[in-house]
Amino acid sequence: MSWLALKMLFGDRGKFIGMVAGVFFAALVITQQSSIFTGLMTRTFRFVDDVGVADIWVMDPKVQFIDDVKPLQDTALNRVRGVPGVEWAMPLYRGMIKARLSNGNFQNCNVIGLDDSTLIGGPGLMLQGQLSSLRQADGVIVDVVGASTRLATRSKDPAVAPIPLKVGDTLELNDKRAVVVGIAKVSRTFQSQPIIYTTYSRAMQFAPRERRLLSFVIVKALKGQSQAELVTRIKESTGLAAYTEAEFKDLTLNFYLKNTGIPINFGIAILLAFIVGTAIAGQTFYSFTSENLRYFATLRAMGAGSFTLVGMVILQAIIVGCLGYGMGIGAASMFYYVSLNSELAFRLRWEILAVSGAAISLICLIAALLSIRKVLTLEPASVFRS
Repeated sequence: MSWLALKMLFGDRGKFIGMVAGVFFAALVITQQSSIFTGLMTRTFRFVDDVGVADIWVMDPKVQFIDDVKPLQDTALNRVRGVPGVEWAMPLYRGMIKARLSNGNFQNCNVIGLDDSTLIGGPGLMLQGQLSSLRQADGVIVDVVGASTRLATRSKDPAVAPIPLKVGDTLELNDKRAVVVGIAKVSRTFQSQPIIYTTYSRAMQFAPRERRLLSFVIVKALKGQSQAELVTRIKESTGLAAYTEAEFKDLTLNFYLKNTGIPINFGIAILLAFIVGTAIAGQTFYSFTSENLRYFATLRAMGAGSFTLVGMVILQAIIVGCLGYGMGIGAASMFYYVSLNSELAFRLRWEILAVSGAAISLICLIAALLSIRKVLTLEPASVFRS
């Protein structure tokens, strides 16, 4: 009976296209919105990934997420270095400083200060220059996105393309001269400000004068040392907060999930896509089944059992679901590749495809159940009625 079910399905092109379109819309929006949400949340802790080499992050106990910097006393660095199990501990500055460009415009920038001797935590991919060039007088490294957009020199004529910041250009950070010695590629973060790397001592000169300027202490554990045990030891010895890399990511992510409206906004969009997809596919599939009741009645009159008829309806729902789902995730994947180098946060993971597939399966199941009930209550004698 499978061939007959497919013939019925493909025979009514209008209804068939309508059912596939409803599933396609739901799959596309669910996958797209989930991917954007995931990408946006991933950006909240991208800076931790870029630093990379640190096993443990030490900070003020009141810090709630990566951008919630509460400076420490300089003595905290030596206190952490004195904890047994620490291979090395390096200072890290992270702060927002206003940059003045050569054309007189101002732009807030995220300034990252690295340990002067080791430059640990610097950008991993240099497009121009070298990381060691930071040791040059007034040297800074700028991320390529910031250099080509917000820090680019713009003409008064909007038709003239901006001139990207390049090696050798100068700018002012808190009224102090800075020379671009490199351009690096770094991960996009939740904040859209340009990222500028420099040495820790130079960052202290750029930063507004405060009694405390040490943002974080990044720690590498000795080989064989349990990170969980070292975290506990640092907390007990220094009275500071300490997190493994994974724990610091979770701390940041949970803050944004609990204290912003982002999850609710994306959740509503995904829920609406599910409801609309269910309504379109369910109504169209029900209408399709109703118009083909005479064929189901004929089959029942010829001796076809309920199991056979239900199997036909389920097969039709599976075909519609697979086609709509495949087209939906295909369109979402194309959207991903188009937006790959844009500012849009988009992260398509296999877990999202699995969740989207489960949602589409539920939509098709609901649509099939509506039709199955109609088929099961059908009287074979109805085929002979005029």
